[in-house]
Amino acid sequence: MDNHPNPSESPRAGSQAFNLTSATMQNQIHELAKTLPPPRKQNTACDACRSRKVKCNQLPGQSKCQHCLSKNYPCTHYVQQATSEKKRNTSSTKRPRTLSSSSSNSGAPGSSRIGPDQRTSPPTSPPYQAPTFRSIQGGYPGHHNITLQTPTQEVLSYIFSPPNSGSYGVWGEVANRLVEEPFRIEFALDLVEVFFQIVHTRLPLLNPAQFRDHIRHSLAVGAQVRSQSPNDPSSPAPASAGISDQRKPLHPALIATVIAWGAKFSEHPLLEADRKRNNEQSLLAKTLINRARGLAEDMKVHRIPSADHVVIALLIEPMQSQSMGDSNGFHGFWLGSAIRLLLDLQINHKSVMSNIRDPEARGTMIFAWWMACLADAYRSVYYRRKPMLDDDDYDIDFYTVGPVPPDVVETHAPQPSPREQLEMPQFLGYYRAAHALARIARQMSRQLWRPATESDGIPLEVLLSFMTLLSEWREEHLHHVGVPSNLEAEWDFVSAVTACASDATYHIMWVILFNALDDFGIREVNDLLRTGSPGNVLPNAMQIEATKRKVMDEALHGALRIAGLAGVLTSNGYLRLDSAVMHVSCIQAGMLLARLGRPEVMNCVNGLQQYSYAYEECAEQAADIRRVYNQAMAGEIEMLHMASVTPRPGTSNAGDAGQSNSMNVDHPMFGGAYRV
Repeated sequence: MDNHPNPSESPRAGSQAFNLTSATMQNQIHELAKTLPPPRKQNTACDACRSRKVKCNQLPGQSKCQHCLSKNYPCTHYVQQATSEKKRNTSSTKRPRTLSSSSSNSGAPGSSRIGPDQRTSPPTSPPYQAPTFRSIQGGYPGHHNITLQTPTQEVLSYIFSPPNSGSYGVWGEVANRLVEEPFRIEFALDLVEVFFQIVHTRLPLLNPAQFRDHIRHSLAVGAQVRSQSPNDPSSPAPASAGISDQRKPLHPALIATVIAWGAKFSEHPLLEADRKRNNEQSLLAKTLINRARGLAEDMKVHRIPSADHVVIALLIEPMQSQSMGDSNGFHGFWLGSAIRLLLDLQINHKSVMSNIRDPEARGTMIFAWWMACLADAYRSVYYRRKPMLDDDDYDIDFYTVGPVPPDVVETHAPQPSPREQLEMPQFLGYYRAAHALARIARQMSRQLWRPATESDGIPLEVLLSFMTLLSEWREEHLHHVGVPSNLEAEWDFVSAVTACASDATYHIMWVILFNALDDFGIREVNDLLRTGSPGNVLPNAMQIEATKRKVMDEALHGALRIAGLAGVLTSNGYLRLDSAVMHVSCIQAGMLLARLGRPEVMNCVNGLQQYSYAYEECAEQAADIRRVYNQAMAGEIEMLHMASVTPRPGTSNAGDAGQSNSMNVDHPMFGGAYRV
């Protein structure tokens, strides 16, 4: 029996010094707190400042710190959030303290202590629970309830659940069949095939045979579980039902991403009916993209380092809207997440990469690294951002393999995968050339897109160094990886798009350099003009004008060449199937030609209109280029610092016809593809 039922009579209450509830003690603690030094500020540095080890200073009322504002970085705190979340999870998994026998009544209502009957084991990963296979009319699994152990059927039920309106009708009359599970499975497998036929040829991050076999096996296992317990919500786990599956489950976000990619390009009757109903745009495809992205966010793909998460992030980035003005579009978030995940996995270290024993896993990670590395460099120069990576951030060599056996090259041998095609010696150093150009792009971004250059201009020495680097790259690599003058008669989709993309990526650098020079000018000239003196009094004034004219000629030639390539690909219907590889080139080249009033701009306009089949925003971008062209022809467009070397709109430059790299676009293969 308890001898002290009243707490006030307990021996512990004999000393008032520890009675923290008394008014006197609370006043003393309050006065003491005033004399204590302020607590140490919690380290809340943003990701950019943390990675570069600089002070993170965020002024009150501003959404970004001073460093991110000056560098135009996204001011994110994913590392800090992940650290806090890890601490919370660690503290929540600690076993409750053992209570003394004197606290036998601690489990009473109103007590915060846990009685012996209420103690639970430490929380761990949620155990696998067998699917209940609810009727589709009875509800759909929310994405918050999907985990790595969720059966593929449940994932498909969420992916293909009705829109927010609750009716399939907004996706066309055929969409009502999504209520049937056999149709959902057949439709999903069809979209998977479209992904591997079209997208995988440009982004070969997955093993097609393994993925196909894995998803079919997962569906078969789920069907067997359902057949054994079709209506019992409390059915046991698959292992207890006699089904043993030791395979690593397919990541739900990866399944959703692959299916969403397939929907962008599929001509399935359901999607065709959806496009017909919604002004040639698929609302279902947009919904699938949003759900894939939302599922990836909820499953913390962007935070937790793993090989699957790297692949998912790299596949999501180009799948989104490519318009910088679109709040749901391309902002580099998923690309940046993939790079951070790769760095966390230390894939940038040669020693770590060499320790990956599985050749398939090692090849995937190496390819993912170089895809992220190149995309980061090109994105920075395209969108006037600072690159995340530097040359000294990695020590692994570019992605190459040994020579391909002769029997593989023979026509009767099985065709190599898209990744193997890029690795073949026939491509003559594709990765070496792409990496060399990416390093130039990275240097351009760091020199051109900074406040000092914007306010003062581009130093002549820096401009000449970039021109030299681009010219040297052209002499060494363009004839290997670009479009040859004698086009082969039987180029396939991969060969044509790869060569055209490499060719266009080089030529767009001159267009970008021209735009920067027109916006910022040359620093030496700007310094003289600020004093009120004319710029032509400089001792090297003639050299400066000749340099500007050289940039103008190269940029115009590059834009014309890209317009020709766009016409080639458009005439063959390839841009309709392209995963935004030539997209930026068409916009940049088209906008320059439009400002110059060149009729060849219509090739870029037509190419962007074909792009709009999968990327809706391209139709608006084509309309913008057409509008600028009309303004230029009306005399409403004026150049800035490059006005002295720019031909008037509607006139041709005599220098562009004599370029040595001109492309004959009237090859019989293309049927006169260079249309105006």
